[in-house]
Amino acid sequence: MWLLAFLVWFLSWAGGMYWYLCGRPSPFSEDCVKPAGPMELNQKKRDKLLKQGEWMMSLSMHWLIYQKSKMPLKRLHYVGQLHENSLFKIIFDQITEGQLEFAELDQHFDTVVIGTGKETREYTICSGKTEMEEHLKKQFPDDTEAIEEFFKIMKLSARKTPYLAALKLIPEWLALFLVRSGLANLYSSAFQLLSMNATDLVEKLTSNKDLQVIFAYYFYGTPPRDSSSLINALMLHHFKRGAYYPKGGASEIPYHITKVIQKYGGNVLVRAPVSQILVDSQGAAYGVAVKKGKEEIEVRAPVVISNCGIFNTFKRLLPPEIQVKPEIQKRLDMVRPGKGSLLLFSGFDGTAEELGISAVSRWVFKNNDMDAMLVLMQFFFYHIEGFSVSKILGKEEAPENIPMMFVTFPSPKDPMSQIRHPGKSCMTILTMVNYEWFEEWKDTPVKRRGADYVEYKNRFAKHLFDWACVLYPKLREKLVFQDVATPLTNNFYLGSYRGAIYSTDHNLDRYHMDIMAKNRCETPVKNLYVSGQDMFSCGIIGALHGGLMCASRVLGRMVYIDLLVLKKKLKKRKALELAALTEKKLQ
Repeated sequence: MWLLAFLVWFLSWAGGMYWYLCGRPSPFSEDCVKPAGPMELNQKKRDKLLKQGEWMMSLSMHWLIYQKSKMPLKRLHYVGQLHENSLFKIIFDQITEGQLEFAELDQHFDTVVIGTGKETREYTICSGKTEMEEHLKKQFPDDTEAIEEFFKIMKLSARKTPYLAALKLIPEWLALFLVRSGLANLYSSAFQLLSMNATDLVEKLTSNKDLQVIFAYYFYGTPPRDSSSLINALMLHHFKRGAYYPKGGASEIPYHITKVIQKYGGNVLVRAPVSQILVDSQGAAYGVAVKKGKEEIEVRAPVVISNCGIFNTFKRLLPPEIQVKPEIQKRLDMVRPGKGSLLLFSGFDGTAEELGISAVSRWVFKNNDMDAMLVLMQFFFYHIEGFSVSKILGKEEAPENIPMMFVTFPSPKDPMSQIRHPGKSCMTILTMVNYEWFEEWKDTPVKRRGADYVEYKNRFAKHLFDWACVLYPKLREKLVFQDVATPLTNNFYLGSYRGAIYSTDHNLDRYHMDIMAKNRCETPVKNLYVSGQDMFSCGIIGALHGGLMCASRVLGRMVYIDLLVLKKKLKKRKALELAALTEKKLQ
């Protein structure tokens, strides 16, 4: 009897897998990727594609993407894990048909600067499967065991990350059973790392405060004491096999994706802000209301996917009577707003050689206590468990006392930069700030917020630029342009809730396993799904994971499996091509 039951189960499982893998067409294809064509350098032609607003034609499309700002573009500093036949390389090739090219940066891609004046220490970060670890050991010879252990944790985190995604893709009741029964923790230590704070982890590994900074230097607004050790380990591991930058700049990403969207019957519209998600009397989403000038146009659709974040989706776009529903409030209570950011953009009349700059980015810290620095910048709703702080930066003292910054030069990273903009260079500086410092101007019109707002944000700009000039003395004399983006700027152009470019806060509460299982792409509103950074983690790869998980739910199939099958096919094809080439050489 048991044997018969097992046989029936096995045949059902095998039949289901065969139907899944062979009975339905995969959304991905080996043949869609073609050799990259010549780069389009004509800005008018690029704008024609990237800045479309042709409404009557677009409303008849099979699917649409609406964008509030003038261009469907997100800032990108660099991205990792794009080596040959990596999963992310395959994904980018699929969604751009191989037309998006990336330039690999030099092995030394980051420098961590700690301290000021004579107390300044610099540590270089190099990519490489084994070189990253060995290079750190040379700089911290007394902490080789700590570095070895941290790299083991990095490797474990990367290998077991699919389990975290699985929590959001398997049925919720099953995910919660695995979490609450303790079976998930027994199955993999990755789940324990997920809920362990980064400070506790690094303090167990080493007492060297500088090395502790290295283990957690990718700041995204959450103090290490309140962030997940697994997510922090993934941040560094992401660049272990190299750092990459899109040839032609970040705008190449939406440019080529938009082409593929149009090829398959869709379109991307800019200057088309969604004002409301339409919900019928049965509580199901059936489209969106989109602003066209002073009018609002209803666009109906069987499925609505929101990529503008949980807070924007649930607190701004849903009808008021839906927002107050308990199930919506429960989803909002799972997360809290992320920290705002301020960016300084500078343009220079000079090449990288003339300015003394390179593609290497610098993460700069005034001291080696990241928890204290980030807590110093917290506001009233940020409470760091077990951490006491005697001082919080006030609005007036903040501009001259920012404790950390990220300095990067996009132009030296892009091999097309001097072709498109000969003799010019640019720099971006990013730091984290409180939204509350700028809140008094939130209702003023963009570019007309008043002299006091301009004066206030320029105080940040001066401090950050002066600090950068200590590292790069030749910048000041070649400066020709400067602009500052505050949390209000991010909110207006990117729709970032409270100006948080990394979306909801990436704190330990968000990565509690119970919350991970519940915070999924489906929403309490039928036919409405959420995607992006709020589903997994921050950055372009975190958003990409959010998109893949959302696609899996909407399509009713695990697109990750499709990608892994494709990865295996491509690896086999590559091996056959190399074998054929070797045989030809031997003849």
